[in-house]
Amino acid sequence: MTLRVTVWNEGVHEATQPEIAAIYPHGIHGAIAEGLRDLLGDDVVVRTATLDDPEHGLDEQSLAETDVLLWWGHIAHDRVSDEVVERVRQHVLGGMGLIVLHSGHFSKIFIRMLGTTCSLRWRNPEGGERELVWSVNPTHPIAEGVDQPIVIEAQEMYGEFFDIPTPDDLVFISSFTGGEVFRSGVTFTRGRGKIFYFSPGDQEYPVYFHPQVRRVLANGVRWAAPVPSARQAPEVSNPQPV
Repeated sequence: MTLRVTVWNEGVHEATQPEIAAIYPHGIHGAIAEGLRDLLGDDVVVRTATLDDPEHGLDEQSLAETDVLLWWGHIAHDRVSDEVVERVRQHVLGGMGLIVLHSGHFSKIFIRMLGTTCSLRWRNPEGGERELVWSVNPTHPIAEGVDQPIVIEAQEMYGEFFDIPTPDDLVFISSFTGGEVFRSGVTFTRGRGKIFYFSPGDQEYPVYFHPQVRRVLANGVRWAAPVPSARQAPEVSNPQPV
């Protein structure tokens, strides 16, 4: 089955900051989409969408035709329509996979799906810090074929406490130059939908060109894909006795 993937990115940094556009000339969404196409080939059809598209590119038909949605946001969370967020939530409950990236931990959709503040500690000194991404669940499908550890030479520091519910799966933990650790790869189930959060990916660093980060995202897409069935959120029903 060919997986239908939408990569969503607010697209603000690349449009307003030349130094970010130089790192991601085709946008963060473009770099992520390129990695998925390279690794998944004919098994995937990838489209991209941004904040400035009509309905943010997440209209009902587009979501109905999306098996897995990847979400990158940072400085424009408040500009995302509540109506669109609720539409995405309903599709996740109905079985669409959701992969939330980096500062997307503060996105409306992630907070709404998890029900906590999703706050954390952070630090981003000039030049960043080295991040080591350790697999603590090497048999998990998202960790398949991934280096132990993934070495990211420059990245923003995210640290505990990370205010999220207890994950279904803890797949990756990151350590940083300053000594902090962070639950950088976690999964959740909401309704019929699978959610994967993966933290590496600050806009100031070319993280989405890193081959191991691309491998994680490709694995995540395969893992989060819905089972072949009708897409509908679970409902309360009163069946007759059998």
